[in-house]
Amino acid sequence: MDAAGGRRGGCPGSPRWAGALLWGWALLGCAWCPRPPGAAAAPFPAGYALDDSVGLGREFDGIGAVSGGGATSRLLVNYPEPYRSQILDYLFMPNFGASLHILKVEIGGDGQSTDGTEPSHMHYENDENYFRGYEWWLMKEAKKRNPNIKLIGLPWAFPGWVGRGQNWPYNHLDVTVHYIVSWILGAKQYHNLDIDYIGVWNERSFSSKYIKLLRYTLDKRSLQRVRIIASDNLWEPISFFMMIDSELHQVVDIIGAHYPGTKTVDNALATQKKLWASEDYSTFNDEVGAGCWARILNQNYVNGNMTSTIAWNLVASYYEDLPFGRNGLMTAQEPWSGYYAVEAPIWITAHTTQFTYPGWHYLQVDGHLEGGGSYVALTDGLGNLTIIVETMTYLHSQCIRPPLFPFIVSPQKATFYLKGSFHEVKTLKMWYTKLGFKSANSTLFHPLPPVKVHEGMFSLNLDVDEVYTLTTLMTGWKGTYPDPPQSKPFPSNYKDDFNIRNPPFSEAPNFADQTGVFEYFVNTSDPGDHIFTLRQVVVQRPITWASDADQAISIIGDFKWVNVTITCDVYIERPVSGGVFIAGRVNNGGIYVRRSKGLFFWVFADGTYRVTGDLSGEEVLMKGMSGVRARAWHTLTLNLRGSSASGSLNGYPLWENVTISETSHGWAAIGTRSFEFAQFDNFHVEAS
Repeated sequence: MDAAGGRRGGCPGSPRWAGALLWGWALLGCAWCPRPPGAAAAPFPAGYALDDSVGLGREFDGIGAVSGGGATSRLLVNYPEPYRSQILDYLFMPNFGASLHILKVEIGGDGQSTDGTEPSHMHYENDENYFRGYEWWLMKEAKKRNPNIKLIGLPWAFPGWVGRGQNWPYNHLDVTVHYIVSWILGAKQYHNLDIDYIGVWNERSFSSKYIKLLRYTLDKRSLQRVRIIASDNLWEPISFFMMIDSELHQVVDIIGAHYPGTKTVDNALATQKKLWASEDYSTFNDEVGAGCWARILNQNYVNGNMTSTIAWNLVASYYEDLPFGRNGLMTAQEPWSGYYAVEAPIWITAHTTQFTYPGWHYLQVDGHLEGGGSYVALTDGLGNLTIIVETMTYLHSQCIRPPLFPFIVSPQKATFYLKGSFHEVKTLKMWYTKLGFKSANSTLFHPLPPVKVHEGMFSLNLDVDEVYTLTTLMTGWKGTYPDPPQSKPFPSNYKDDFNIRNPPFSEAPNFADQTGVFEYFVNTSDPGDHIFTLRQVVVQRPITWASDADQAISIIGDFKWVNVTITCDVYIERPVSGGVFIAGRVNNGGIYVRRSKGLFFWVFADGTYRVTGDLSGEEVLMKGMSGVRARAWHTLTLNLRGSSASGSLNGYPLWENVTISETSHGWAAIGTRSFEFAQFDNFHVEAS
């Protein structure tokens, strides 16, 4: 069967059809096969039996979303109350919004992992700190709202020391296992968080020996409850290796594939393991994104036997002009204004999550609607039944990947027959979504009058681009809050002196690290005005997931900024070879950070300065002597006006009349020449 939900097989003709040929035509709505005499002019409505007496299908494991991979929740933590709590309620509170069953987080590895870096709990081998970043906080907030939510940890990058100088985590398996298990133990010890699942290495190679050692160590540390997901990439080659390696087969609990296009492969099915779409969606969160999400939530099981689908990403809380802007279930990218948007994918999620729970089972149904689209049915085994129907059309349900082959969905009448323990059901509550592509007005997660079930049968007249949930459950609620504040651009006059003694998070608000990690720091050796600073702390290139730059950089502000004045106090810690910069009109970040251009004002510990048009420092626009030395504070000022730039050092002009030719707008930034310690203070940007 294809990704569109088209019918499979040939026309009835085998012996199993012979005894009930006419009933088969009526029940299955076989529009493409020969009709009995007199039936051609009036086709039977499609019919679908929901019966638990023949046994149940696979166990349902839940719907979830990813925070990380990377830094996708970066701006969320800066939101003022009550807006931050409202966003979290829409994501995690049962029977309110998305009501997610699963939260998957990045195990920060100090490396670029799509839209930024996330800090590691072990920057260095002798260093452990389980309060860095924001994933700990996010997991606790999710648990606060839903104590039953399942937690997954997965690394994208690893600190450089794990590889012992090589860009590979599998040369010293005991080191890598120790690093990952420490994260799981720290979650429990410092935050009382029980991690339910652990992954291997996101979308990169796996090592069978590593997975086996990980399982052995987990068991040895009394972490038997932690299940292993592999390999967060494609179905193969992990499925093949599990088929030929009985020990590997035993220790892998779930085969997790990314962006499977609702399909699985024979080897994965043959393992008889749970199959998950452990990362999917990754699509702009407008109505088409909602259509993508609705289609795959059903069809990942209908076509591929996947019992969990996890969206990348949870909430678009990163600067929109970074890669994959607004690819979250909702949008919260303006902590300075408090504005957020509850996008359509939140309510598509609710159609499943508010009326099903991990531990329920799918019914054994074909799942394909005769006129296109799909349906799934789930039960708790105690008499409750939930049915989700979707009729997403080709043009209105394309995900970012993989490519979708064209298909046709038509308006249709669908008749459902409740059998087995469901035969006595008299009414079903109904929730409805219509994605409005013609009118631009969508109806999202709207309660409709209950459906009356007559002698175990009811019918629905289905239009295209709709989602229905029919359920015996009396729960379900479309949660609402008053409208948040109006959207506003990033403040045109922004200052941060980093003077905070006990910061709630390790990173300063609104700075988005793109290579390296910039953390609050207490400079006890400085008795003056620079006790509280921001420090770049990654001193060895990580085991990378993306193409990290060779320089550390953190961006901030409005991508549309043109004319800006940026001032910052800087402190080079590395003698002779150290260096720092401030920059404006920075035009790239995320996985494209290496190609960043803009206007970069560098000073170095050897007493020189440079002005470059790129982060790599290859496009030198001006250079000279500055007199700057390491381990002393200096103030840099960068002025960008139209096509001209100038720079000052400690309040005195150092260079001027540099022509800006390539970038017309972009973020402000701070950074370092290499992976080195350096400090920043009294940051100020003024845009006009």
